[in-house]
Amino acid sequence: MVMKTSREPRWQIHTPFSRCGATDEQLDWLLDPSSLTRRLQQTCSGQFRVVPVNQQWQRPQLNEAQALGIRPHERCFIREVHLMCDDRHRVFARTVIPVSTLTGNRRRLSRLGKKSLGAVLFADPGMQRSYIEVARLKTGQTLFEAAVAPLSKRPSEVWGRRSVFFLDKKPLLVSEIFLPEIGYGGRHRNSNHSE
Repeated sequence: MVMKTSREPRWQIHTPFSRCGATDEQLDWLLDPSSLTRRLQQTCSGQFRVVPVNQQWQRPQLNEAQALGIRPHERCFIREVHLMCDDRHRVFARTVIPVSTLTGNRRRLSRLGKKSLGAVLFADPGMQRSYIEVARLKTGQTLFEAAVAPLSKRPSEVWGRRSVFFLDKKPLLVSEIFLPEIGYGGRHRNSNHSE
């Protein structure tokens, strides 16, 4: 079965020579290699929280399967959450975890509930991360629609990033979609800060 890709974003590795169209302020967030959870916690004047939207076994999008190096019809555990600061939606995050990754102590990744995945990943000394890919998401794309669903005022486009993380050499794909409330301010992306 061939899956349509027109409703999927076009992810690309950002280089100094690529022209993705993001501003310097947006790139500061998109290319920051440190913990997004920690950075959001530092920018919140009040409470940071994780709000689960969807957690279930399903098939990944074709581009997600390709990024993970798995077959498109392979079922994965998919977790979607909103990261909130001061009761405002700042980031929509989608994690795709293949069955083969959820063994041993990594099974806890399917039971995080309202806990931050970033806190788990950046606390693991053996964690490795692939390059960061960025994409401009637009109306009609599945990931865009899921990200902006709770917003009262829908933007025409948003920016996102994704990386494959490895725990004990087992992959999971994390996509983070930055919503307008992110504010695009903060520290420089070359910071070595991590959680």
